[in-house]
Amino acid sequence: MKSIICMLTLSTFIAVSTPAQEDMSRMDRDIKVAENVLQTLIRQQFQAERTFFPLDVEGSYQPGYGVTFRFPANYTTPLTITLGDNRIVLDGDDVSGKMEMIEKKLDRVHVEIDDEIRLKGPGKPVRHRFNLDSVQNVYNEKVVEAARIFMLDYHELLSQLPANEKIVVTNRGEQPRVWVSRFMTSPQRTLLEVEALKSDLNQYKSGKLTREQMLKRITVVSTQTTEATEPDLELLATILNRLYRSDLSKTYFIEGNVYFERLKNFGVVYYLKVYSSNQRGDTYDMPTIKMENLDQAARDKKVKELYPQFEKELKENMLEYGRTLKSLADNEQLVINVKLTRCTNCGIPASLELLIRSNILKDYASGKITKEAALDKITVKKGPQQ
Repeated sequence: MKSIICMLTLSTFIAVSTPAQEDMSRMDRDIKVAENVLQTLIRQQFQAERTFFPLDVEGSYQPGYGVTFRFPANYTTPLTITLGDNRIVLDGDDVSGKMEMIEKKLDRVHVEIDDEIRLKGPGKPVRHRFNLDSVQNVYNEKVVEAARIFMLDYHELLSQLPANEKIVVTNRGEQPRVWVSRFMTSPQRTLLEVEALKSDLNQYKSGKLTREQMLKRITVVSTQTTEATEPDLELLATILNRLYRSDLSKTYFIEGNVYFERLKNFGVVYYLKVYSSNQRGDTYDMPTIKMENLDQAARDKKVKELYPQFEKELKENMLEYGRTLKSLADNEQLVINVKLTRCTNCGIPASLELLIRSNILKDYASGKITKEAALDKITVKKGPQQ
């Protein structure tokens, strides 16, 4: 009798667990297909006038939040270089002294002329100095348009996404690297984020919302970095830089410096890249927990064990030290973006992003809300599992 009960219990467990496993497998497959579709839509927006940087869209799912598709931060940055004294190359084409070619290259966008430089000597071309911000704005608009088309016409590809979760397309999560000619002003880094609720898209699909009504429900954030110096932002960078050195951290540690971007009317994003160990030939040392000569399996086991503690402490540090920020407006955000240590098949995310609004930090600092209430207000976005 006991054997029969055990078999029935096991059968029930399998019946319950298998669909969930199948759903996640289907979700992973759907995301891979959707990555390719979004990548194609973005490329089609640029047609032959493609940007220099390669496009690699990466999607990931976080239960309770939704699916996030990330494309390279530099994709909408035109590449300009100077070769010698008389040549300018824009996204791979020689446009020296040829403003009509520049206009064609930029899809005939208006290019702001800052000043004109005439090089002396016979046969020397007229040279121009122009502002690349207007160029980047056009590139950004094309990406936003592709994201809208993707959400309106291809959201059904994500068949397993719950109605209360989001589809997000963003370029956040990667340090910008910008190369420009000395004859051109450097474009500011732009944050792009386009998002829509699956429930709204479902209503659009069923005809309860028109295309125009659905477009109004798609949120678009487009903001640029600012060069303004704000001492409190610098101070938090130095605090994070010290907290996560190997002699103070009890989990993962950083090498190099923490850097940040101040984004207009959005807030500030801090970027960290954390490590768990130093490799010594075939073995690993983990300085934060004072363990040495670990083999791969032992090292990976410890990395996996440390992740929950790392996330917990990062949230607490975000509150305790983030409340020192004074220059953020109430509706702006503090964001900490972390690229996590490598750990193949460990089941930890490849990246982690925490967000909290400035007004929550101020309420916590003034004692209006408890630490537990403030911690609950932190939004957590996780990248794909390793």
